[in-house]
Amino acid sequence: MTSDSSKGLLPAGLSDDLPPEADIEAETVTALMATFRAHGYERVKPPLIEFEESLLEGPGATLGQQLFRVMDPQSQRMLGLRADMTVQVARIAATRLGGRPRPLRLSYAGQVLRTRGSQLRPERQFSQAGFELIGSDSLGADTEAILLAAEALRGAGANNLSIDLTVPHLVGVLAAEAGIDGERLAQLRDALDRKDAAALATVSGQNGIDFQRLLEIGGPAEKALAGLKAMNLPAAGAAIVASVEALVARAVPHLDGLLLTLDPTEYRGFEYHTGISFSVFARGVRGELGRGGRYGLPGGEPATGFSVYLDSLRRALPKQRNGDRVFIAASAEFGVARKLHEEGWRTVRGLSSDADAMAEATRLGCTHILRDGTVQALGDTTQKSEKD
Repeated sequence: MTSDSSKGLLPAGLSDDLPPEADIEAETVTALMATFRAHGYERVKPPLIEFEESLLEGPGATLGQQLFRVMDPQSQRMLGLRADMTVQVARIAATRLGGRPRPLRLSYAGQVLRTRGSQLRPERQFSQAGFELIGSDSLGADTEAILLAAEALRGAGANNLSIDLTVPHLVGVLAAEAGIDGERLAQLRDALDRKDAAALATVSGQNGIDFQRLLEIGGPAEKALAGLKAMNLPAAGAAIVASVEALVARAVPHLDGLLLTLDPTEYRGFEYHTGISFSVFARGVRGELGRGGRYGLPGGEPATGFSVYLDSLRRALPKQRNGDRVFIAASAEFGVARKLHEEGWRTVRGLSSDADAMAEATRLGCTHILRDGTVQALGDTTQKSEKD
């Protein structure tokens, strides 16, 4: 027979969310979605599972190794469990909402499942919430994505944030100018991702572009931009740098002191992005709170957006108590609880009139008790009882 302890075991990367964490996450999602909605983003709700090929189009092209797959007994076609909701929102925008005026603003929230975790995020199932701004390739769209991401995270309670900008297409543009492609380009990107100067020197060779200098430039956005502008970049590379500079100038005045950095070589995790992209971090919190940036939909329609990883965001929130809970005796009228709910209290009703109300309130983790029609803190009640 299976023991009770073994029944509690779960596969690696999966976990049960218990009180109060599950409640905190639900409230956090509500706060995020309220901010998105206030800025005109309409919510969509795609299915948890759909045809495999739909999940591998456009921004999903890099997620093939992350999909759990199952055969559909009705259609006899292969289905995939979503590993990222951005792919599904892109599909909805291109098909069911293809005739809607652009730019199209959509938001979403739900669970995603991946075949493996990463070093920074070992979780394989987690909640994801976010927004997509579809149909505009303007600087205004890029700026809106960054500012809305910061506002939503702050509104959910996260502090000490930093935004790390990246331009994942810059290295590809510079490599093309230097005649680096194919396997050599893959090796170049790998060396940059690993910050491996020796491997970088071997791969890049003497080609007129100082990739080593590019590796050293990352840091505060304005300082990194100055370093990029000082390099002898080809016209295509200089144009990318100019677009980042324009975005920084436009965004910084509205970030209220939030730290903005730039890493011109970051690529891992941004493989499908085609323009300015970004990650948001919180000081002392493992993994990024979210990731976003510019990409293209199937058919070439431009889009940008941001996805929040709720597991990371939850770790960035201030420690929260389970909340005030008022114990109500079993004999109390049900209308009493309703009145307390309207005042913002949460109530726990006793189930036996024979029970010691004080003992039950303490045992069930309540913070207050209803006595003589008045809500009293348990500590105050205990002190009064001791004095009596």
